[in-house]
Amino acid sequence: MQTTTYRVPYRASRSVAVLSAWVLALIFSSCATLTKPPEVPPEEAIWLADPFMGDWDGSYMLNTGDSGPIAAQVMALGKGQYQANIFPEFDRIYPSVPVIEGQRSGTVASFSGEISTGNWGGETGFVVIQAQIEGEAFTGSATGDVVGTIEMEKVVRLSPTLGKESPVGGIVLFDGKNLDEWEHWGRNQGKPAQWKLVDDAMEIVPGSGSIVSRKKFTDFELHLEFRTPFLSAVKGQGRGNSGVYLQGRYEVQVLDSYGLEGRDNECGGIYKVGAPLVNMCAPPLQWQTYDMTFYAPRFDDDGNKTENARLTVLHNGVKIHNDIEIPELTGAAWDRVDDNISQPGGISLQDHGNPVQYRNIWVLELPE
Repeated sequence: MQTTTYRVPYRASRSVAVLSAWVLALIFSSCATLTKPPEVPPEEAIWLADPFMGDWDGSYMLNTGDSGPIAAQVMALGKGQYQANIFPEFDRIYPSVPVIEGQRSGTVASFSGEISTGNWGGETGFVVIQAQIEGEAFTGSATGDVVGTIEMEKVVRLSPTLGKESPVGGIVLFDGKNLDEWEHWGRNQGKPAQWKLVDDAMEIVPGSGSIVSRKKFTDFELHLEFRTPFLSAVKGQGRGNSGVYLQGRYEVQVLDSYGLEGRDNECGGIYKVGAPLVNMCAPPLQWQTYDMTFYAPRFDDDGNKTENARLTVLHNGVKIHNDIEIPELTGAAWDRVDDNISQPGGISLQDHGNPVQYRNIWVLELPE
């Protein structure tokens, strides 16, 4: 699967690096060619939060003369600990992703680990990696069955649908100005939404409760943008948790799942229904997009359900669910007050105790 997200140099001045080499006598496909949009600013918030975290991209050179692409995702784990996932290119599923562990010391993060080069589908070999990140360069060396060098630099890959405007006939639910289109969702339904406005976004106030759109919908296209907080020392479901509930009944998970496997309870997952086809998560603090097409369940004249709800989801511009059927209600049923699936429902955003932000939310209703 080729990514359609933009690759953007993290900073204008880019250091050249010589990294390690293991991999990749077996790399079997090249990186997708990506188009740089005009005047896309770098995501400085990521750099300020942690200079090592995020996407790294470059090429390898083996001592045999072979060369090709290489990429890494560096996750911050708290207390100066890091994990780097290594693979031939972004936005693909591999049988297993090799991991090297890192430790920060001042302005340098050092990584080491033994990995199998068979994880990308080629012949199995083992190499020991010794690497480091300093500035905008990820550098290192490798010894073992494959030897060589790599150059990687920090990049930020932005969704092509960031800032997408509502089409003619669309219903804008949030434009950064107020929460007039939203109310409390759940036991206190109907009361004003208590989230706060931050610049052009709305931010969850933990404990204030989930919210739901005042307008209700049947079949629709939905665009929204979200940003998870940087909680490096937190693990699992406590790391930037929220959710988008279609009709208040069918949840698409929001979570900081950057660099993880991509399960049905991680970002982009439909809980107990479907894992994303590929993990398209950006690092925390970077704005991300969901573009969804939803069709409600169908019923016959006697009220019997004849078709399940169906959903297609693009996460950061890449399709992660393709017309998937959702047979039952999903997610936090205890916070739901309307489970009559034959009727229209609102767009609900979940308060799960983390200050996740949302912006640029609009709906285009589709003919039934």
